[in-house]
Amino acid sequence: MESAWRDSDAREFIDRLSGGDSDVSEELALRVYTSRLIGADPNLVLHGGGNTSCKSRARDLFHIEVEVLHIKGSGWNLNSIEPEGLPAVQLEPLLALRALDELSDERMVAAQRAALIDPNAPNPSIETLLHAFLPHRFVDHSHADAILALTNQPDGAARIRALFGDRVGWVPYVMPGFALAKFAAEIYEKNPEVQGLVLEKHGFFSFGDDAQTSYERHVTLVGEAEQAILAQVEGRRLLDARPVVAAIETHKIASYLRGALAESGPAGVGGWKRWVLEWRNSDEIAHFAASEMGRYLSEAAPITPDHVIRTKGPYLYLERPAYTNSELLQEQLATEVATYRIRYQEYFERCVAAKHVERTMLDPTPRVVVAPGLGICAIGETKRAACVAADIAEHTIKTKIWAQSIGHYDGLPESDLFDMEYWSLEQAKLGKSSSGELAGQIALITGGAGAIGEGVARVLLENGAHVVLVDRDEDRLGAARERLDSAACIPYACDVSDEIDMGEAFQFALTEFGGVDIAVVNAGIARAGSLESLDLQNFKDSIDVNLTGAFITIREALGVMRAQGTGGSIALISTKNVPAPGAEFGAYSASKAGAHQLGKVAALEGAPDGVRVNMINADAVFGSEENPSGLWSEVGPERAQARGLDPAALPDFYRDRNLLKARITPRHVGEAVLFFASQKTPTTGASLPVDGGLPDAFPR
Repeated sequence: MESAWRDSDAREFIDRLSGGDSDVSEELALRVYTSRLIGADPNLVLHGGGNTSCKSRARDLFHIEVEVLHIKGSGWNLNSIEPEGLPAVQLEPLLALRALDELSDERMVAAQRAALIDPNAPNPSIETLLHAFLPHRFVDHSHADAILALTNQPDGAARIRALFGDRVGWVPYVMPGFALAKFAAEIYEKNPEVQGLVLEKHGFFSFGDDAQTSYERHVTLVGEAEQAILAQVEGRRLLDARPVVAAIETHKIASYLRGALAESGPAGVGGWKRWVLEWRNSDEIAHFAASEMGRYLSEAAPITPDHVIRTKGPYLYLERPAYTNSELLQEQLATEVATYRIRYQEYFERCVAAKHVERTMLDPTPRVVVAPGLGICAIGETKRAACVAADIAEHTIKTKIWAQSIGHYDGLPESDLFDMEYWSLEQAKLGKSSSGELAGQIALITGGAGAIGEGVARVLLENGAHVVLVDRDEDRLGAARERLDSAACIPYACDVSDEIDMGEAFQFALTEFGGVDIAVVNAGIARAGSLESLDLQNFKDSIDVNLTGAFITIREALGVMRAQGTGGSIALISTKNVPAPGAEFGAYSASKAGAHQLGKVAALEGAPDGVRVNMINADAVFGSEENPSGLWSEVGPERAQARGLDPAALPDFYRDRNLLKARITPRHVGEAVLFFASQKTPTTGASLPVDGGLPDAFPR
C-alpha cells in the first residue's frame, strides 16, 4: 500500500475549497483531500465506514473564535466527502466530558449535538469523543483488511506488537462510545510517542499534526501489515479445498433462493416480503466457498462489528447444494433459510436473557448466502443494500482467508456482536427501511423505451420496485434509462418476438436482481391500412410483436413466478381496439385481440400459483415531447389524413372524443399497472379501460 498524496492535488483542493470568500480553512480543505484518499481505497473503508477529523478554529453563534473538531458526519462517505460532511463541534465541551465516570449513548449524542457550531449539521460520528480526546490535529480511522486479519486472532495483541513494536498502541476490545474513547486516550497517554492505535477486532487509528503525516502514517503502517501477511502466504494454497462442485449459472438457482427468502404474511405486496439479490463469484470467493474451512469461516463473526448491521453475523452456508435436482434444491433452500431464521431467533433470545434487556428482534433473514460452485449471494431490501452487503462480504472473505492462513480466525463473541447489532446508534446508520407499495419487487417491462414503457417504469420505480427495461431500440432504451435516472432501473436490449432473446432477458433479470414479480407486456407495433390493401408482411410483423411477443413474455414470466412460489402480477397493455376496433387498423386490432385472449388464458393457468394476469385497455397515448409514442409516430399521419385533420391536432381529437375529455398519459397507464401489481383486490382476468370513457368500448 503506497501513499496517494500528491502536492498538486492537495493544492487543488485548497484552491477549490478555501479560496476567495470561502470560510473553509486550508486545514479543512486538506482534511477533505486525505479523507477522500482513504475512502477511495476499499481495503481501508467501505460504504460509510471509518471516520476522520481535524482540529481547527471557527466562530460560534456570538462570532467568538473557538477551538473546534471537524469530524465526519452521519450519512457521509469518505470517498465523496465535502466540507459540510465534516461538521464543526466545539472542542472545549467535548473535552470536559472526559471527567465523567460514565455517559449514556443518548446523553453523549445530545452533548455532541449541543456543541455543534451549526445546529442543522449532520450528527457527528459515533467516535467523536475518541477523536477529541487524542491531542493531534489530524486523526484517521479505518477498518483496514490487513489490520483486521492480524487482530482477529487468539494472539492478536502479540502479533501487532511483534510487527510494530512500540510504534503503535494496542487497545483491547471495547464497544465504541464514551468508554472506548476514554480507554483509548489513556492507552495513548502511556506512550505518547506512538504513531497510531490498533483497536482489537475494530480497526486502526493514526494521527499527526498535519494531514499528510497522519495519512501517510496510516497507509505506511497498514502497508507493513499487508506485506507481512503476503510474505507468510506467498506460494501457498491458502485453504484446503473440497472436491470441486460443478458450477451452475446463477439464474438457475436465483428464483428458488429468492422464493425461499420471501416471507409470507401481512407485510409486503400480496402478503409477501421480497428481497433483491446480488451475486459475486471471483476466483477468491469460489475458492473460499469450496474450501474445507468455508462453512466455519462463513458462520464466524464479521471481521469488524460495524459490518453486522449490513451482513448480520453468520453467513448462510449451503452444504452440498443439490444443483442437479431442481425439486430437491428448492426444498433444500427452503429448509436452510428456515433453519437460519430459527438459529437467529435462538441467538437473540439467548443474548436478551443473558443481558436482562428488552429488545425487539430484527429481521432474521440472512444477508449473505455462500454457495459452493456458485459464489456468494448478498441480500437486501434494495439493490444498493444488496451491493453494500456483497462488497463487505468480498473483503470479509479475503480477510478471513488471510487470517486463517497465518493462524486461526477468531471473531468477536456473540455477546459483543449482539451489543453492536442492537445498538441504536449503529442502527441509525441504516436510515429508514425501503418504502413504497412495491418495495422489494422486480418488474420486467417490454417496450420499455417507448412512451408507455417509460411511464410505467417511472410509476413502479416511485413505488419502490426495481425495473428491467426491455426494448430492441438500444438508443431509445439508453435515453429512457437516463431520464428515469435510477440505480434500480437496468436496460436490456432484445427482440420480444425472439424466444431466445426473451429467455435471456428473464435470465438477466434473475442474475441482476434475483427474479421477476411483475411482468408488463407492453411492446407493440401498429400497421395501418384496409384489409384489402394491407401488405401480408405488415400483418405478419404485427402478429410477431403484438401476439407472439406477448405469448413468449407471458410464458417466461409464468415459469419464473412459479419457480419463486410467491405469486406475481402480469399486466398486458392491451387497447380499446379489442372491444371497439377501428377501420383500417385490422393488423393491430387482430394481433392485440389475440394477445388479450392469451392474457385471459394465462389468468386461468396462473391462478393456482397465485399469479394474477390482467389487461389494460388504453387509448391514444401520445407520450411527451421527450419521448413521443413510436406507435403514433408511425400511424398518426395516416389516421389524421383519414379524418381530414392536421397530425398536430390528433391529441386534441382523441381527448375530445372521450366522455371525461381527458388526455391519456403514460402515467395513467402506469397507475393502472400499479393498481394490479399492488394486489389490493383479488382480481385476475380483468380488463381495465384507461380511455377517458368511450361508450363503444364499454364492456358488453
